Amino acid sequence: MNISIEHLFFEYNSPFAPRRQALTDISLQIDAGEMLAIAGAAGSGKTTLIQHFNALLSPAGGTVRIDGTDLNAQKTDLRTIRRHVGLLFQFPELQLFEETVYRDIAFGPKNLGYSREEIDRRVRRSLDLVGLDFTAFAEKSPFALSGGEKRRVAIAGVLAMEPRVLVLDEPTVGLDSRSASMIETFLRELNSGGTTVIFVSHDMDLVARLADRIAVLASGRLIYHGGPGGLFRNAALLERAGLDMPHVTRYMARLRESGLDVSTDIFTLSDAKKEIDRIKRNQ
Repeated sequence: MNISIEHLFFEYNSPFAPRRQALTDISLQIDAGEMLAIAGAAGSGKTTLIQHFNALLSPAGGTVRIDGTDLNAQKTDLRTIRRHVGLLFQFPELQLFEETVYRDIAFGPKNLGYSREEIDRRVRRSLDLVGLDFTAFAEKSPFALSGGEKRRVAIAGVLAMEPRVLVLDEPTVGLDSRSASMIETFLRELNSGGTTVIFVSHDMDLVARLADRIAVLASGRLIYHGGPGGLFRNAALLERAGLDMPHVTRYMARLRESGLDVSTDIFTLSDAKKEIDRIKRNQ
């Protein structure tokens, strides 16, 4: 599914607080099957933006279209849109509530009226997608699981709706390194199977490893949209957005300062290993 955002404006308007412009003139095209990262400092508008992708928020101006369908049009079936565009907020495991993992994942498909057989298929498939064994986990209480397992169960609950687009807000935040690595691997595999994956993150190392393209927000404005290289080569832009260089890039820069003739145009650990191996071969 393609997502097209054209001149999007949004402001928070509450009787208890002054009006605040959250998004200003955002235009962005997200292609089917891509892996897009949305980055920016706290308060830059990232979470506000992704809530427009399945019409949890409505624009104050501009349009958001899914495969050409205007989400703000009166005739648009938002229930169908939300089945196709799955959205997970930060710490989705806090929304687990059923007595067993099976029942929690089955909740969405059951509400849509699917047969028992179809629900069972979806639960089994979703657990498999997130790397959890059905026999070992289906009848467990979700509250007895580790933090990483809870996160994967929460993701499985969205996957049971079989969305064509998965949107995640800080998918690895708060997890230990092993659990975060599992989530990262799962997202890569899901995307390789054709699902469009959009994730919000302030972790530039994660962004460098996963994203095909990056959209960077600052004070509610889109200030960059392109490949990782174009962003990570631009120190001034990173500073404006309140973002860091990937750790690998900074390490390569230190190696170069120490006298090694290495490229500093390196953003991932695998590319750094290849570059260091090249240097060793040429010595």
